[in-house]
Amino acid sequence: MDTKEILKKVRKIEIKTRRLSDHIFGGEYHSTFKGRGMTFSEVRQYQFGDDVRTIDWNVTARYNEPYVKVFEEERELTMMLMVDVSGSELFGTTEQFKKDTVTEIAATLAFSAIQNNDKVGLILFSDEVELFIPPKKGKSHVLRIIRDLIEFTPKSRKTNIAEAFKFLSNVMKKKAIVFMLSDFMDDDYERTLKIVGNKHDITGIRVYDKHDEEIPNLGMVPMLDAETNQVQLINTSSKTVRRNYKANALRLSDYYQSTFKRSGAGTISTRVDESYVKKLLGYFKHKGS
Repeated sequence: MDTKEILKKVRKIEIKTRRLSDHIFGGEYHSTFKGRGMTFSEVRQYQFGDDVRTIDWNVTARYNEPYVKVFEEERELTMMLMVDVSGSELFGTTEQFKKDTVTEIAATLAFSAIQNNDKVGLILFSDEVELFIPPKKGKSHVLRIIRDLIEFTPKSRKTNIAEAFKFLSNVMKKKAIVFMLSDFMDDDYERTLKIVGNKHDITGIRVYDKHDEEIPNLGMVPMLDAETNQVQLINTSSKTVRRNYKANALRLSDYYQSTFKRSGAGTISTRVDESYVKKLLGYFKHKGS
């Protein structure tokens, strides 16, 4: 992909996701994560999307217009986006690859954060950490993150979620709002998740394709394992083959849901042909209530 094409793609994603963050997610993100009982800092004029529970009624009455209390945490929140760039993300049987949906969701979250004057950082991971961009504020920083999400080529095609969480624990000493975006085709990360979950506010966003969970009956077909890059002939007309495929997919999905829940972390699951907007809004509203 040449530079002109990349910039065009960045701009397209910016237009779509910025509109979402401006009109939908900004307020929900704000009321979900802001002002959680930290040190009082100052008051400022009410802005669209502010949590009405933070209104300072004494100051509001004095100036005859709404003012809100600002807490120290509100000025220093950091969002970390942890994005799976392993081979299985380059899969999709409907409108787009899982990677495309992941990029859109990450961009929407990033714009929601900078709209609230927060820092945003990025960790791209496979079975190792491929790229780390330290948290910063500003639109140009978010556009750099989107560009890396689009054009970055990982060294490895495999997945190791535990390694990614270990890296997060080492580089982020202060509490952060963390979103991990992956298809979660991995296991054995519960212990590490519990450790990072004690310090950070973690949410897993599982992005998957319908054929991650069920394989259609197409007879004997060559299938590429996206993480090993090996091709195998698979007899998809075999009920046993299809049953085992589905059982493994459900095992990994159940592991993701139960592990995150036991660790006190949040979960969202969205299929590439579903509206991730509804899923994110529902999650934010539930979390903020």
